[in-house]
Amino acid sequence: MNIMERILDRKSYRGKYESTPVPREDLIKIMEAGLAAPSGCNKQTVSLIAVDDPAVLAKVKAVIDPPAGDTAPAMICVLTQKIFAYRDRCFQVQDYSAAIENMLLAICELGYESCWYEGHITDGDQIGRKMADILGVPQEYDLVCFLPVGKPAQASRPSPKKKPFEERAWFNGFKIKEGEQA
Repeated sequence: MNIMERILDRKSYRGKYESTPVPREDLIKIMEAGLAAPSGCNKQTVSLIAVDDPAVLAKVKAVIDPPAGDTAPAMICVLTQKIFAYRDRCFQVQDYSAAIENMLLAICELGYESCWYEGHITDGDQIGRKMADILGVPQEYDLVCFLPVGKPAQASRPSPKKKPFEERAWFNGFKIKEGEQA
């Protein structure tokens, strides 16, 4: 599959996972893909922690409420630091978003499935901080996302229907569909 096919084929997987461990070499490849993502003014605000030790994984999963990715044999936690690039500009959200997408594509390329869990752990209940504390993450880092990684135990559902290209992409200016108002 070429890169365009992979991009168009990738979808989030929220099902159960097989218990087969993910080889450390594959986790390294996935994290390398994430760290190769572009970074605003090259501030490199993203750091990653792969969790594949069953005992540590169990502790981390125990604080994720409601459970998500709870049967995955590995996960990658995405950390960020607020580092100003210039003036009052910080590109940490863009940095970790690009890193996550690279990792999701690498995960699929290696035959695994995953889902981007962010809002689930960054709400007021501070699940991301609880996870970070278990993993020994210093306070100046925020754990903003985790990606469960593993072989799917069930067939994935069809991709959600996307709006047609013509409703979301144009050339040389914004276009309103006939009958709609701006």
